[in-house]
Amino acid sequence: KIREACRVAREAGYDYLWIDSCCIDKSSSSELSESINSMYQWYGRSVECYAYLVDVPPGEDPRSPESKFRSSRWFRRGWTLQELIAPSEVKFLSNDWNIIGTKLTLVDIVDETTTIPWEALLRLEPLDVFSVAERLSWAARRETTRVEDRAYSLFGIFDINMPTLYGEGERAFRRLQEEILRRIPDQSLFAW
Repeated sequence: KIREACRVAREAGYDYLWIDSCCIDKSSSSELSESINSMYQWYGRSVECYAYLVDVPPGEDPRSPESKFRSSRWFRRGWTLQELIAPSEVKFLSNDWNIIGTKLTLVDIVDETTTIPWEALLRLEPLDVFSVAERLSWAARRETTRVEDRAYSLFGIFDINMPTLYGEGERAFRRLQEEILRRIPDQSLFAW
């Protein structure tokens, strides 16, 4: 996976590639916490982001109603929400590492698949234009391996910076809600 990602980046003319699973030292709780709090900004400043869809075969037509693209697990993972929204350019790659399309060229399909409005996907509107409840709904059907990551993966979506405490379980989401309520004057949070 790393070699192929490097090949794609090199072919696109890039000298560097950042891969979150390789470039964050998860053995250091302070580095991990700092990275989690910074990832949305890092993705937002990237030239482009590659979304490798391991479950989408070559030659797939994303516009087909039965497309594997539309049902890709990538669209259901918690951490990929910020990878989708923060970067201005996202290239979707099939499991043979060929480009299926971009966030721009497939925005209507991605909007339909994720229920995230195209204005948010294309960064035409700042995220604070969308209610807290709506932003939370974008993550509602997404899954994370660790329960805390349901909250931590949303830090950037709400422009929240707070300590990560793995082992706190569901308390992480309550802490996130408390911080949102403290910082954002939007009562739609209570819909959750």
